[in-house]
Amino acid sequence: MMNGMIALTLPAMTVLAPFTAWANGGTGGYSGYGHMWGGGGHFFYGPVMMILVLAIIVAIVVLVVRWMGGGSGGQSTPAGKSPADILKERYARGEIDSKEFEERRKILGD
Repeated sequence: MMNGMIALTLPAMTVLAPFTAWANGGTGGYSGYGHMWGGGGHFFYGPVMMILVLAIIVAIVVLVVRWMGGGSGGQSTPAGKSPADILKERYARGEIDSKEFEERRKILGD
């Protein structure tokens, strides 16, 4: 339930954040266009900062999802075990018969 709430709240906050600045209105204490347009291109930093903040938010969300999900979705072999070791263990547990064991051992080149 909480993950669903976060999944809905975060995009809504991201979309609505620029409107809160726009809703403040006015010129921010400046008179006319002197400081905004004549200030050497500082109006460029607003969109750049917004993109940077969004990129940081996306990176944090991706890292949290990977951390909670356990990383990659694929299967990996346990540390220190070769495919031949795993094959021998499966044969010892009776999961495969001797014919299948020999076929797979030949494929592995062991």
